Amino acid sequence: MHHKPNTNITLDEKACNELIELRLLQEAIFLKYGYDFRDYHKSHFRRRVQSIMVMEAIPSIHDLQYHIIYETEIFHRLLKDLSINVTEMFRDPEFYVYMRKEIVPVLKTYPFLKVWHAGCSTGEEVFSMCMLFKEEGLYDKTQFYATDFNHEVLTKAMEGIYPLANIKSYTENYIRAGGIKPFSEYYITDPISAQFDKSLLKNVVFSDHNLVSDNVFSEMNLIICRNVLIYFNKTLKARVFQLFSDSLIRGGYLCLGTKENYLDIRAEKDYELIQPGLKVFRKHYK
Repeated sequence: MHHKPNTNITLDEKACNELIELRLLQEAIFLKYGYDFRDYHKSHFRRRVQSIMVMEAIPSIHDLQYHIIYETEIFHRLLKDLSINVTEMFRDPEFYVYMRKEIVPVLKTYPFLKVWHAGCSTGEEVFSMCMLFKEEGLYDKTQFYATDFNHEVLTKAMEGIYPLANIKSYTENYIRAGGIKPFSEYYITDPISAQFDKSLLKNVVFSDHNLVSDNVFSEMNLIICRNVLIYFNKTLKARVFQLFSDSLIRGGYLCLGTKENYLDIRAEKDYELIQPGLKVFRKHYK
């Protein structure tokens, strides 16, 4: 006797089935490629999956899983979509004003500095901090580490070439951030792009690094990870906060993005929140 398939699937069942398929897809990615998206916010992961399905004309998550396992190029297109690449030079200028006024004077007391840009994307904020450190006389004693899990955006960061159409807003940000030189001294242009001064990167090491699964960068004075953790769930956020704590010296600074929500984890055990509006933390002296 054959049973007819149940075609009266409720919305709750459909949503539950989709969550199962998304979880299986995350497991497949982890087992095949070693990238762990199992603790990303479900809504963020779902949106990125739906986007790649539309782009590749793949009808279901189940079919996408097959393509991800057997077609590496589709996985890399999904990986690119999962990385967070929304950035600009001197984004949130008030953060850089605070850096100049409150953090730079403390950093000047150290003989040598290590700075980690975690989730550096295409490098605009790396260049921004290098300019600030150059203007404040800190650059020559600083080693910068700029990391991201997306190799393609790291390549763009190392090139330092950005659309000319962005320069007007970057210049406005720079002025509002307390810049002390003509911004145009930092780049040369052609009809469509601006090439930023490569000498700004001479103290920068670019590296593949996955905040979810890779190890600490030790003895950091300053970690900048702006608007990355908003895509992580509570479990992963707590893990990354611990990674940063293990990477910072005592009294080191952790600077998050203004949109980050840290209230769902016990950050106070390792950090003091010294600027709530800008989400700037300082690791406790223990």
